[in-house]
Amino acid sequence: MPLTKESIKELVLATRNPDKGRELGALLGGLGIHIRTLAEFPTVPEVEEDGATCEANAIKKAREVAKSTGLPSVADDTGLEVDALGGRPGVFAARYAGEHATYEDNCRKLLYELEGVPKGARHARFLTVAVIAFPSGDIHVTQGNLEGAITDHPMGDRGFGYDPVFLVPEFGKTLAQLTIEEKNCISHRAKAFARVRAWLEQQP
Repeated sequence: MPLTKESIKELVLATRNPDKGRELGALLGGLGIHIRTLAEFPTVPEVEEDGATCEANAIKKAREVAKSTGLPSVADDTGLEVDALGGRPGVFAARYAGEHATYEDNCRKLLYELEGVPKGARHARFLTVAVIAFPSGDIHVTQGNLEGAITDHPMGDRGFGYDPVFLVPEFGKTLAQLTIEEKNCISHRAKAFARVRAWLEQQP
């Protein structure tokens, strides 16, 4: 039987990151679905993100959380590809400076590796893969990307992750300088979750 919107009464965000949780909650609000977070499920084990791609990690997180909670789950994974670094940090973006690196640690390492690279050669892109998984094991996969460039120093105090060093050319600002409303119109994560939202809304 095809899944319908009515069959999804609750949806668990497969993240313990409060910044991401707030952003995803805003992107999926107003659907008539109760959005829950992993803070409500303290016994759900941590999922090791050991996939070779963002899609593999997102699928693994969504499926394991759906299995553990018995509820539909949505997970995402984001990579940052910098052309001058041969595509690094890629799928390792969140832990580029080490397993327990802070946002600042990761940005600092990225800027260090790009020292001396001219402005016109700092092109980069974010890629987010979002996955809805059901306790049955069924999944639905979407993705979104955002093209931009890496600045030579952090700018802005909004957002999280690499937002202060990721320049969005059409705005002439970093993601951390945009309002949440502006960011949620153009970001990689917003695009991926707009497709998640559209899929939920278009179920017959």
